[in-house]
Amino acid sequence: MKQLLERHFGKAWLALVFAFLYMPLVFMIVFSFNSTRQDARFTGFSLRWYEALTRDNRIVEGFWLSLKVATITGLLSAVLATFAAFVLVRYRRFLGRTIFSGMVNAPLVMPEVIIGLSLLLLAVGVQNLFGWPQRGMLTIIVGHTLLGMAYGMVVIQSRLLEMDRSIEEAAMDLGARPHQVFFLVTLPNIFQAILAAFLLAFTLSFDDVVIAEFLSGPGVNTLPQVIFGYARRGINPTIYAAATLLIVTVTIVIVSYAIWVARSTRRREREIAAALKS
Repeated sequence: MKQLLERHFGKAWLALVFAFLYMPLVFMIVFSFNSTRQDARFTGFSLRWYEALTRDNRIVEGFWLSLKVATITGLLSAVLATFAAFVLVRYRRFLGRTIFSGMVNAPLVMPEVIIGLSLLLLAVGVQNLFGWPQRGMLTIIVGHTLLGMAYGMVVIQSRLLEMDRSIEEAAMDLGARPHQVFFLVTLPNIFQAILAAFLLAFTLSFDDVVIAEFLSGPGVNTLPQVIFGYARRGINPTIYAAATLLIVTVTIVIVSYAIWVARSTRRREREIAAALKS
């Protein structure tokens, strides 16, 4: 009995942890197909809330705004995070390195409420001084990029630290210039990390509600803001339908990315093995 317990305790504990994390999502998906507004009893299968979702202009407009903001934020965060990580990894000593590193990493430990409030004060001050920008999509993108760049830099920095520098040195020995080495050697080797940084920043931006609440203007509401506003007024199964579609989409993207990374890794290993044999 003791040996059986020791053998299966870890698996049982892991199963309980996953059940605790994901059972609420399962219940939400199930009740998105409920035929009535009741959230305590499943009264029958229906697609009425998905039909209502297509007619809810606030949710549809919030979704498209969130999608645009998250896409732009992901791209900007990936580019800026690549530059920041490259500077911190490849240039060990330069004036202001400690301050630069601290400023880039500060959003990782700073509460989002503080970030949102400080950016709101900055936006109001700049608007009073220059008359621009108005709070809306642009200010939300700026705030989300600040947060996404910090997280993306951690991912790309770890990949740069693991990368074999001898490949770059070999390219320079063969006559490649620094910018050619970066685009032809370094960038392909860290592309997976850049893509991961983009996906991480995209997810953080699409999910954020705190910073968006501070930086959004009248009539500009992202999808999390719309859902949060609906949740404060009571149960609305349309929210369940929207959340279910998002869960399915995110799951498909994550699985596709994992399959792509696994295939790329195996292909690279085969190429390295073939090169060593030849």
